[in-house]
Amino acid sequence: MLHVARSAYHKWASGKLSSRAAENEQLADKIERIHTKSPDKGYRRLNDDLRHDYGIYVNDKRVLRICRARDIRSTVKCNNHGCTRRARNPQYLAENLLDRQFYADKPNEKWLTDVTELKWYEGVEAHRLYLSAILDLCDRRIVAYALSEHNDNPLVFKTFDRAVKANPNAHPLFHSDRGYQYTSRAFHQKLVQAGMVQSMSRVAHCIDNGPMEGFWGILKRERYYGRRFSSKQELVQMVVSYIRYYNTRRVQRNLGVLTPMEKYRLCLAA
Repeated sequence: MLHVARSAYHKWASGKLSSRAAENEQLADKIERIHTKSPDKGYRRLNDDLRHDYGIYVNDKRVLRICRARDIRSTVKCNNHGCTRRARNPQYLAENLLDRQFYADKPNEKWLTDVTELKWYEGVEAHRLYLSAILDLCDRRIVAYALSEHNDNPLVFKTFDRAVKANPNAHPLFHSDRGYQYTSRAFHQKLVQAGMVQSMSRVAHCIDNGPMEGFWGILKRERYYGRRFSSKQELVQMVVSYIRYYNTRRVQRNLGVLTPMEKYRLCLAA
């Protein structure tokens, strides 16, 4: 139930404001508070937060009308430019076993991975920072990640080693694009030793790794685009805090309006 402000109640009681309008005013105030903290959120995600954090259940169209009335808009989306470096002479290639089956019945059944490029600036000089991450398809949590100034094998290997250390009994289908790190014989051997089966996207089909590409778009739209980072430390802190927020605070409708970690714990308890 919505708690109507006293001023709104008196307007309603005097015939100046209907009960529905009074509820909308109170609802609009809550929506504005959410949007002020996270201006990247559109009306659907604002409604998800109303359900998850306030226990308020209204339909999307009502939230959309309120957003339009208050001129509440989400951050404009930008194109995500990848940084995959395809191997000239790949040592190992795998079939696309995932085949766009972007779901899993339980955690650690299917993992996706990729590397993306970020930048920070020292005056007019741009410096690159690469983020490697592994995403679970059941609960959409970030299983592990690593940062480096170099887009190389050690970055990818470190990410993988962290995922295995945190999940020693996991033997998922492991999917990636055909970046040179993933087609190396050394990386394939690490997968074999961990008891994992390798899957790779087809050439020039980034949609084959869609949820992983989608995560990069979410991170960059919500915390990266429109900002200019003036130090490496500032950029690293943004990534660390965002992934913590994404895993533990950012609700997702496709998870039943739960956070990735809430979904993960729910699956383990089942």
